[in-house]
Amino acid sequence: MMEKIPYLIAGLGNPGRKYRQNRHNVGFMVINALADEINTQLRRVEFRALIGKGVFDSKRIILAKPQTYMNESGQSVGPLMRFYRIPQERLLVVHDDLDLPFGTLRLRPTGGTGGQKGMESIVAQIGSKDFARLRVGIGRPPGRMDPRDYVLHDFDPPQKKDLPFVLDTAVETILSFVNEGIEQAMNAFNGPVMEGD
Repeated sequence: MMEKIPYLIAGLGNPGRKYRQNRHNVGFMVINALADEINTQLRRVEFRALIGKGVFDSKRIILAKPQTYMNESGQSVGPLMRFYRIPQERLLVVHDDLDLPFGTLRLRPTGGTGGQKGMESIVAQIGSKDFARLRVGIGRPPGRMDPRDYVLHDFDPPQKKDLPFVLDTAVETILSFVNEGIEQAMNAFNGPVMEGD
Protein backbone atom coordinates (compact mmCIF):
# COMPACT_ATOMS: atom_id res chain seq x y z
CA MET A 1 0.00 0.00 0.00
CA MET A 2 1.20 3.50 -0.83
CA GLU A 3 2.50 5.49 2.13
CA LYS A 4 0.69 8.81 2.57
CA ILE A 5 3.53 10.93 3.92
CA PRO A 6 6.19 11.63 1.28
CA TYR A 7 9.93 11.99 1.66
CA LEU A 8 11.46 15.30 0.59
CA ILE A 9 14.90 14.93 -0.99
CA ALA A 10 16.43 18.35 -1.63
CA GLY A 11 19.71 18.84 -3.50
CA LEU A 12 21.54 22.13 -3.11
CA GLY A 13 23.16 24.15 -5.89
CA ASN A 14 22.92 27.35 -7.89
CA PRO A 15 20.45 27.74 -10.76
CA GLY A 16 21.63 28.69 -14.25
CA ARG A 17 23.67 27.20 -17.05
CA LYS A 18 27.01 28.68 -15.97
CA TYR A 19 26.89 26.87 -12.61
CA ARG A 20 25.57 23.55 -13.93
CA GLN A 21 28.80 21.50 -13.73
CA ASN A 22 30.33 23.32 -10.73
CA ARG A 23 31.50 21.38 -7.69
CA HIS A 24 29.01 23.41 -5.62
CA ASN A 25 26.19 21.93 -7.73
CA VAL A 26 26.83 18.29 -6.94
CA GLY A 27 23.59 18.29 -4.89
CA PHE A 28 21.65 19.18 -8.06
CA MET A 29 23.55 16.47 -9.97
CA VAL A 30 22.53 13.84 -7.41
CA ILE A 31 18.87 14.91 -7.67
CA ASN A 32 19.02 14.67 -11.48
CA ALA A 33 20.47 11.15 -11.23
CA LEU A 34 17.80 10.18 -8.67
CA ALA A 35 15.05 11.55 -10.94
CA ASP A 36 16.35 9.30 -13.74
CA GLU A 37 16.46 6.29 -11.42
CA ILE A 38 12.85 6.64 -10.20
CA ASN A 39 11.64 7.73 -13.64
CA THR A 40 10.43 11.21 -12.87
CA GLN A 41 11.16 14.67 -14.25
CA LEU A 42 11.75 17.96 -12.49
CA ARG A 43 9.41 20.22 -14.41
CA ARG A 44 7.14 21.98 -11.94
CA VAL A 45 8.12 25.03 -9.93
CA GLU A 46 6.75 25.19 -6.39
CA PHE A 47 8.00 27.45 -3.61
CA ARG A 48 10.95 28.59 -5.74
CA ALA A 49 12.13 25.04 -6.39
CA LEU A 50 12.11 22.78 -9.42
CA ILE A 51 10.32 19.69 -8.20
CA GLY A 52 9.49 16.20 -9.38
CA LYS A 53 7.30 13.58 -7.74
CA GLY A 54 7.97 9.86 -7.93
CA VAL A 55 7.40 6.56 -6.18
CA PHE A 56 9.92 3.98 -5.01
CA ASP A 57 8.70 0.73 -3.45
CA SER A 58 5.32 2.27 -2.50
CA LYS A 59 7.02 5.28 -0.90
CA ARG A 60 6.25 8.73 -2.28
CA ILE A 61 9.28 10.92 -2.96
CA ILE A 62 9.37 14.63 -3.74
CA LEU A 63 12.62 15.77 -5.35
CA ALA A 64 13.55 19.43 -5.09
CA LYS A 65 16.24 21.69 -6.51
CA PRO A 66 15.83 25.13 -4.89
CA GLN A 67 16.19 27.92 -7.47
CA THR A 68 16.93 30.58 -4.85
CA TYR A 69 20.74 30.36 -5.13
CA MET A 70 22.56 28.25 -2.59
CA ASN A 71 22.68 30.75 0.28
CA GLU A 72 18.88 31.04 0.48
CA SER A 73 17.96 27.38 0.01
CA GLY A 74 15.89 27.41 3.22
CA GLN A 75 13.41 29.83 1.64
CA SER A 76 12.43 26.98 -0.64
CA VAL A 77 12.90 23.90 1.58
CA GLY A 78 11.04 25.34 4.59
CA PRO A 79 7.81 26.18 2.71
CA LEU A 80 7.90 22.83 0.84
CA MET A 81 8.08 20.98 4.16
CA ARG A 82 5.19 22.96 5.60
CA PHE A 83 2.99 22.64 2.52
CA TYR A 84 3.45 18.88 2.18
CA ARG A 85 3.47 18.37 5.99
CA ILE A 86 6.77 16.54 5.85
CA PRO A 87 8.20 15.56 9.24
CA GLN A 88 11.90 16.26 9.78
CA GLU A 89 12.75 12.54 9.76
CA ARG A 90 11.57 12.39 6.12
CA LEU A 91 13.75 15.28 4.94
CA LEU A 92 17.13 14.55 3.36
CA VAL A 93 19.37 17.37 2.07
CA VAL A 94 22.21 16.58 -0.36
CA HIS A 95 25.13 19.01 -0.60
CA ASP A 96 28.82 19.34 -1.43
CA ASP A 97 31.45 19.20 1.30
CA LEU A 98 34.97 20.64 1.09
CA ASP A 99 36.18 18.70 4.14
CA LEU A 100 35.53 15.29 2.60
CA PRO A 101 37.84 13.95 -0.12
CA PHE A 102 36.34 13.71 -3.59
CA GLY A 103 34.41 10.46 -3.95
CA THR A 104 33.48 10.17 -0.27
CA LEU A 105 29.88 10.11 0.92
CA ARG A 106 28.71 10.78 4.47
CA LEU A 107 25.10 10.35 5.54
CA ARG A 108 24.17 11.68 8.98
CA PRO A 109 20.85 11.95 10.88
CA THR A 110 21.72 15.39 12.30
CA GLY A 111 24.70 17.68 12.85
CA GLY A 112 26.10 21.12 12.30
CA THR A 113 26.18 23.01 9.02
CA GLY A 114 29.97 22.94 8.57
CA GLY A 115 29.75 26.54 7.36
CA GLN A 116 27.73 25.41 4.31
CA LYS A 117 25.56 28.45 3.58
CA GLY A 118 22.68 26.48 2.06
CA MET A 119 22.49 24.28 5.15
CA GLU A 120 22.64 27.33 7.42
CA SER A 121 19.66 28.78 5.55
CA ILE A 122 17.65 25.54 5.92
CA VAL A 123 18.41 25.24 9.65
CA ALA A 124 17.33 28.87 10.14
CA GLN A 125 14.08 28.28 8.24
CA ILE A 126 12.97 25.06 9.90
CA GLY A 127 14.41 25.87 13.32
CA SER A 128 16.26 22.59 13.79
CA LYS A 129 19.43 20.71 12.82
CA ASP A 130 17.69 17.35 13.30
CA PHE A 131 17.27 16.21 9.74
CA ALA A 132 19.28 13.86 7.53
CA ARG A 133 22.00 15.18 5.28
CA LEU A 134 24.09 13.46 2.64
CA ARG A 135 27.44 15.18 2.21
CA VAL A 136 29.21 14.56 -1.08
CA GLY A 137 32.96 15.12 -0.84
CA ILE A 138 34.55 17.52 -3.32
CA GLY A 139 37.96 17.80 -1.58
CA ARG A 140 39.97 20.85 -0.60
CA PRO A 141 41.24 23.40 -3.13
CA PRO A 142 44.83 22.97 -4.29
CA GLY A 143 47.55 25.29 -3.02
CA ARG A 144 46.28 28.69 -1.95
CA MET A 145 43.16 28.71 -4.09
CA ASP A 146 40.23 30.43 -2.39
CA PRO A 147 37.57 27.84 -1.42
CA ARG A 148 34.88 30.20 -2.76
CA ASP A 149 36.50 30.09 -6.21
CA TYR A 150 37.15 26.35 -5.98
CA VAL A 151 33.51 25.39 -5.39
CA LEU A 152 32.40 27.48 -8.38
CA HIS A 153 34.77 25.62 -10.74
CA ASP A 154 33.85 22.46 -12.61
CA PHE A 155 35.30 19.12 -11.54
CA ASP A 156 38.71 18.41 -13.10
CA PRO A 157 39.00 15.73 -15.85
CA PRO A 158 39.99 12.74 -13.63
CA GLN A 159 37.13 13.59 -11.25
CA LYS A 160 34.68 13.97 -14.14
CA LYS A 161 35.52 10.41 -15.16
CA ASP A 162 34.61 9.07 -11.70
CA LEU A 163 31.68 11.42 -11.07
CA PRO A 164 28.94 9.19 -12.61
CA PHE A 165 29.91 6.40 -10.20
CA VAL A 166 29.80 8.82 -7.26
CA LEU A 167 26.35 10.07 -8.33
CA ASP A 168 25.03 6.52 -8.79
CA THR A 169 26.25 5.54 -5.33
CA ALA A 170 24.66 8.66 -3.82
CA VAL A 171 21.37 7.61 -5.44
CA GLU A 172 21.71 4.11 -3.93
CA THR A 173 22.36 5.72 -0.54
CA ILE A 174 19.20 7.85 -0.77
CA LEU A 175 17.01 4.93 -1.84
CA SER A 176 18.44 2.86 1.03
CA PHE A 177 17.58 5.73 3.42
CA VAL A 178 14.01 5.78 2.09
CA ASN A 179 13.55 2.01 2.09
CA GLU A 180 15.63 0.65 4.95
CA GLY A 181 16.18 3.64 7.22
CA ILE A 182 19.14 5.83 7.99
CA GLU A 183 21.14 3.41 10.15
CA GLN A 184 21.30 0.76 7.47
CA ALA A 185 22.07 3.31 4.75
CA MET A 186 24.89 4.81 6.84
CA ASN A 187 26.42 1.38 7.50
CA ALA A 188 26.25 0.40 3.84
CA PHE A 189 27.40 3.57 2.12
CA ASN A 190 29.38 5.96 4.36
CA GLY A 191 32.98 6.28 3.23
CA PRO A 192 34.95 6.30 -0.04
CA VAL A 193 32.91 5.32 -3.10
CA MET A 194 35.87 4.07 -5.17
CA GLU A 195 37.87 1.04 -4.09
CA GLY A 196 41.45 1.84 -3.19
CA ASP A 197 40.69 5.42 -2.06
